[in-house]
Order: sequence, then structure tokens, then C-alpha cells
Amino acid sequence: MDARGLARFARAHDCLIVVRPAVGDFVPEGAALLEVYGGEGMDPSAERRLRSMVVLGVERTIEQDPAFAIRVMVDIAIRALSPAVNDPTTAVQVLDHLGDTLRLFGTTSGSTSVRADARSPGLVVRARRWEDIVQAAITEIRLYGGSSVQVVRRLRALLEDLRERVPPEHRQAVEDELARLDATVKERWSHSVDLDLANTADAQGIGGPSARKVS
Repeated sequence: MDARGLARFARAHDCLIVVRPAVGDFVPEGAALLEVYGGEGMDPSAERRLRSMVVLGVERTIEQDPAFAIRVMVDIAIRALSPAVNDPTTAVQVLDHLGDTLRLFGTTSGSTSVRADARSPGLVVRARRWEDIVQAAITEIRLYGGSSVQVVRRLRALLEDLRERVPPEHRQAVEDELARLDATVKERWSHSVDLDLANTADAQGIGGPSARKVS
């Protein structure tokens, strides 16, 4: 999608263009791609130029859809956590990179909301909220890895670090994920002698220097 080209087109034709699918959505045959408000008298050649600015591919790509990178990393982590593989260390290594990615998103992400009104020329593209990105990165790893002491400790370290680094308006989403992690640990570890270990943040999963208190 040529977002800059669409925005220039909207200004030139005094119209509001709304892109219906979000980046990364599957688009069925015959589905509407764009809604145009205003722009009366647009000729066929202008309509062809408009259509040429949106190109569909056979699959999501990281270049066009950065959130797809999160999806790929999460899939690697949850495969590693499957009973057939049972490799929590790989999941912890994935969380290292997810933490980096979330810190990047946390300082740049936002949502787009513009009233669909022909008196407001411009472009509307649905953007992922910060909350959506955090949930996509954390939820399945927490669910599949909630019984791994390595994973829950690394998740806590990631979220606590993220809480300190993101702007204030993004902290509530991180607090919500910490609350879900607390609930998961309570459910899975409340009757275990290792409950205290499962509740400890550790950037290495288990045994890292961050797990030891300095006296």
C-alpha cells in the first residue's frame, strides 16, 4: 500500500479515503478495499490511479506488516513449549528479542482515528493499538509456558523492564499483562514449593544474576 500516494491523492481530490482492511488482514475475493467520501466528479483515470496504490500479496510480510515479526517469534516460542519439544530455553531466548521489539513499538506505536466526513480530506488507515501489540507478544507464551519456571520468570522480567521504559500512556497495558501473569502463576504454582521462584523476575529465566538480591 502506497500510504503517501493515497494521502496526496486525497488532498488533490478533496476527499477522505478509508482503507477498509488493516495491514496483514486476509482479503477475500470481491471485498472492498477503499471507501471514498467526497471527490465528486472523479474520472475513470483517477479511479485507476487510486486502485493502483493498493497491492495485495499472497502472504503477510515483515516489511509491510511489522507486527508479523511478533507473530513469527511467538510461533517459535510456543512450538518450543509444546510437550513434543519441551524446550523452554528457546522460548526464553525468543522473549529476549520480543522484549527488544516491544520497546521499539512502545515508543512509536499509536492508533489512528479520523471521522469519516467528506469535509475532512485525508487518509484513514486502521492502526494496531499498543494494547493489541502487547497482547499478541505475550498472551500465548504465557498460556503455553505458564507451567515453566523459566518462562514465567523471564516474562516477569520483560514486563517489569517494559513498564519502566515505555511512556506513561502505555504503562497500563503492561500492568494488565503483569496482572494476568500473576493470575497464571497463582493458578499453576500456588500449591508448589517453587511458588517463590515462579514469582521472581529473572532476565535469564532461571539462575541469572538479576534473580539474586544484593544484601
